[in-house]
Amino acid sequence: MRASDRAYAALRDDIIDWRLRPGAVLAEVEQSARLGVSRTPLREALSRLTADGLVTPQAGRGVVVTDISLDEVASLFEVRIPLDCAAAALAAAQPNRRAFADLALRFEDAPSLISGRGSGAGRQDYYRLAAELDTAIDTAVGNPYLLQAQRPLRTHLARVRRLAHDDAARLLASASEHAQIARSIAAGNSDLAAASTKVHLHNSLSYLLALRANTEAPTRKEAAHG
Repeated sequence: MRASDRAYAALRDDIIDWRLRPGAVLAEVEQSARLGVSRTPLREALSRLTADGLVTPQAGRGVVVTDISLDEVASLFEVRIPLDCAAAALAAAQPNRRAFADLALRFEDAPSLISGRGSGAGRQDYYRLAAELDTAIDTAVGNPYLLQAQRPLRTHLARVRRLAHDDAARLLASASEHAQIARSIAAGNSDLAAASTKVHLHNSLSYLLALRANTEAPTRKEAAHG
């Protein structure tokens, strides 16, 4: 792997997993030393991250991690829902679906990751399991154009997903919804796979919109009493 690819992958993962939080400054000298690359490949990595919308140049500060805007969530889901539903339906139509039966069983066991001791590390394992389902669907469908359309959406929504990091109830519900998607694909039922995906995404969107409303409520109250 090229040094710039390695730096890009490491920084992207750090941003998505909130190890580099919104507003964090990515100083070239510091990041070059941390990642063990020279400044030229680091700059290439930062250029790619800028194109992804994960970082942005800021006058006087250098390159910083972009903020997450809940205002954009509904727009992201407008595009994501039809794409993910189509992908799930196509995956269910493929002849080799054995991997999805295994994933369904693992999602049924996911509550132990979410609610058990050391839940912080366990929840990271759960997020990786959700990513495995995405990868399995991508592999089953094998449509590069669909994947190209989905990739930037997943990048931004993976960051948004971390806003539910401490909400065990939502994560438990999400695990059950993912299990149903995997079961539907394993059974070769395209209609049910698409419907299960739509239910999951609708529930995720409803949660995030409620989170936005709760976040804005104190501001409205302050304005009313200001």
